[in-house]
Amino acid sequence: MESRFASLLVQYCLDLQPGQTVLIEAEPAALPLLEALQEVVLQHGAYPIVQLFPAAVSRPFFEWGEAWLDQPPLPQMRLMEQVDASLRIESALNPLELSEVPPARMARFEAGWRIYKRARARRRWCLTLYPTAGYAQQAGMSTAAFRAFVERALYLDRPDPIAAWHELSAFQAALIERLQKVKELRIQTDETDLRLLVEGRTWINSDGKRNMPSGEVFTGPLEASVEGQVRFNLPVVVSGQRVEGVRLFFREGRVVEASAQTGEEYLLRMLEADPGARRLGEVGIGTNFGISRPTGLILFDEKIGGTAHLALGQSYPETGGTNTSSIHWDLILDLRQGGRLLVDGEVLQENGRFVGL
Repeated sequence: MESRFASLLVQYCLDLQPGQTVLIEAEPAALPLLEALQEVVLQHGAYPIVQLFPAAVSRPFFEWGEAWLDQPPLPQMRLMEQVDASLRIESALNPLELSEVPPARMARFEAGWRIYKRARARRRWCLTLYPTAGYAQQAGMSTAAFRAFVERALYLDRPDPIAAWHELSAFQAALIERLQKVKELRIQTDETDLRLLVEGRTWINSDGKRNMPSGEVFTGPLEASVEGQVRFNLPVVVSGQRVEGVRLFFREGRVVEASAQTGEEYLLRMLEADPGARRLGEVGIGTNFGISRPTGLILFDEKIGGTAHLALGQSYPETGGTNTSSIHWDLILDLRQGGRLLVDGEVLQENGRFVGL
């Protein structure tokens, strides 16, 4: 698996060329993939710079970092600014390691390190995940079953994974051609009826070049257009915090009421991070039917074919979105049982299956 995974990341996701440099951030559990990556990166004439134990994702950092919560150190900033590409590999042994970090400190870090995230976004970048026992446990699977699940999600079980990603990209291009003409998107399912306007915004084909796995199309809704209520029916774990049963009520684009069955303190703290945290920065539609079940991992669950997700906070400028925030937090709706996506009143997707595509 690791060799095929490394080749997919280097050749397809990052498209590394001779003479280029790539910063790879990971934890020690990903060492088998890091060894394969070093070989493939060098074979392509590029140079890997590997950081193990990246401080800013560790429990000691949030306990003792203090001033570093408010700004990244200059050498770290310079490194990100000088490489040609970056690859972040989520590879925690325990995905809940940060669960006891006070939400206020997490919000402080999100605001302070926003400059670092912006530097990453100005060059080619990719986010992926290496299957660890901790992620398998979170997903309710054995380690071997979770590895097989990840292989299917990344299309590594296909004879030609890169060709499979090109096929998905073509399907998503057809979906975008239809969505680009749409004025209003409406999402309906149990305890959810939400309307938002997308007229004039650009839909993005997320086909594995930034997230791996991927499989979504997304845009930024008009900031003041979101109206209605939504109950997210899939749990997520973000920054070590498990959040479940989130309910949001929108009026004129802002969250005016919010609650959660689990992790409500974290939810409310994130909504107070800054004025933009109460507005949507993204609406996305999942298209990856190789991901068959939820895991609690946003990177996978937001791509499930038959789901939609909404992100509180920062917009992606390439969509035309203008909302700014220190957070960008995806929350996910499973529409495969009784859900519908309507575009200008016509059914685009019902019970998780696309209509007319």
